[in-house]
Amino acid sequence: MKEILNPSITTLHDLLDYDARKFTNAEVQLQQSLPVWITSSTSIKLKEVLLKYQDYIAQHIEKLDNFFIAEEISSLSTMNRVMHSFIEEIVDKLNYCTDFEVKDACLLAGIQGINHFKISTYGTAAAFARTLGMEKAAGIFHEAEINEKKIDDRLTQLAEFEVNKRARAPISLTE
Repeated sequence: MKEILNPSITTLHDLLDYDARKFTNAEVQLQQSLPVWITSSTSIKLKEVLLKYQDYIAQHIEKLDNFFIAEEISSLSTMNRVMHSFIEEIVDKLNYCTDFEVKDACLLAGIQGINHFKISTYGTAAAFARTLGMEKAAGIFHEAEINEKKIDDRLTQLAEFEVNKRARAPISLTE
């Protein structure tokens, strides 16, 4: 396997490989944060969606590892500052939430922001791979994009029909 510590991006293929290493780091960061967020949620349905999301993330990591093997590159991940910022922002906001229903709405919205970022990045990677004639890789990235869209749909439905409605008029215990 070729290990690239300071990659030079001179081709679309180089860009795809570089981005894929960033995806791995993003998925690992999210994988580490989700258990805490699942535990802190009071919505059973939100917990269920986030548990399903954990499964998708594990699948994404496994398939990205297979991509690295096929590409014969080290899976040494490159720090994904965007995911790091998303996670920090969610943690900061959650620390300010004093009501459980509002906290669930905050968490759901933050995860949807991450989700939209991942839809975009996986979709772009699939397009790059198709352009390069890398159909297997394109399939991996497209499947990840579809998984992200499924979670997005579930989160949207949950926000509209449960979580946001409960957060609109939370029960205050401090009055």
